[in-house]
Amino acid sequence: MTIAATPPMGWNSWDCYGTSVTEAEVLANAGFMARHLLPHGWDTVVVDIQWYEPAARAGGYNHGARLELDPYGRQLPAGNRFPSAAGGLGFKPLADRIHALGLKFGLHIMRGIPRQAVIERLPVEGTSATADLIADTASVCSWNVDNYGLDHSQPGAQAYYDSQLRLFASWGVDFVKADDMLGPYFDAEIAAYRRAMDRCGRDMVLSLSPGRALSLSRLDHLRANATMWRVSDDLWDVWEDVEAQFARMARWAPHQRPGSWADADMLPVGRMAQRAERGLERLSRLTADEQRTMLSLWCIARSPLMLGCDLPASPPETLDLLTNPDLLAAHRAGSNSRELLRDGDLVVWAAESTTSEDRYAACFNTGTAGLARSLPLADLGLPQTADWQVREAWSGSTAGITAVDRVPALEMDLPAHGVGFYTFSLS
Repeated sequence: MTIAATPPMGWNSWDCYGTSVTEAEVLANAGFMARHLLPHGWDTVVVDIQWYEPAARAGGYNHGARLELDPYGRQLPAGNRFPSAAGGLGFKPLADRIHALGLKFGLHIMRGIPRQAVIERLPVEGTSATADLIADTASVCSWNVDNYGLDHSQPGAQAYYDSQLRLFASWGVDFVKADDMLGPYFDAEIAAYRRAMDRCGRDMVLSLSPGRALSLSRLDHLRANATMWRVSDDLWDVWEDVEAQFARMARWAPHQRPGSWADADMLPVGRMAQRAERGLERLSRLTADEQRTMLSLWCIARSPLMLGCDLPASPPETLDLLTNPDLLAAHRAGSNSRELLRDGDLVVWAAESTTSEDRYAACFNTGTAGLARSLPLADLGLPQTADWQVREAWSGSTAGITAVDRVPALEMDLPAHGVGFYTFSLS
């Protein structure tokens, strides 16, 4: 299993293009990422759901759609959207172009086996089983009708996942987002997918979603099987979605470790929703302060960072947001990430660097009015005797240390839904 020493970072087509992304759109975003974001650690391009559906559309799914499948019931890229897949080449030509840019290539897949393969009783590669014999037709996704689950009492079920991952490996896939795995929690499906990935002959990241009401009781199983896993349903560009992640990440952040990452979901920034599930094309509805708050929480909690915007069409300030060196340093090399304080609208997080003596603190204002406070350094987990130099990441300016009752304290003045992200360095 891939041991991702740092949380994965990349781009995913979902927030922009929903089910209907095209090869040209993937390549446009990949080219932008390679030029502008790869030097900062952003390195993965993921084609999200229904790349195998020729008639995919914005705003939902086509019930009973005719999918592109190979003779063994495995999904193939829709040729009208991914022309380089013609002649049975699958995603290999696209993956090769992504790799040539210095990036990794990923795709989305639904749990189970296509219903179309079951109806047509397609064979499972390398076995005497057929799709109808290994499907669990009572196990269905509540929001997508493409697949049935698999009956893992039948040996052909594991063989189907094995064949699917062999196909993906032959294309050069580096990252698989396996959906409908966590809500409810399908432990047998997850373990079977992990086995198939281990057998495929290629190192891949396994990302699980959607993460509804995900319990810490699943932690050991998740660590044993996945590289990253969602802790919520889909997150969109509304403050309520971002605010809800504070409590979730406070629960999960102390358990982050290399190779095992709790995922707060995609970052809805920049220009998005060209053909999305929700809403019309727009710039993110999150304010600039809300976007800084979101990225600060994701970074100090060390969540994977997956972008959902159309990168070439996003404004310059989006690029500035995604390349902040102090935040990315905490994301890359932080440890002991934890929530320290909740006091009314004030939420305080802290972490330490693993590569220097730096310390990090993020002070969030979740309220609708400005918030000015002085916090003793001890409340930030910092030795008061040290001679700290303090830099605030978003302003780039030196932050003020004052004395409150002769105790060193950090002064902050936070806007509504805003954040101060502080790096403490020894002088």
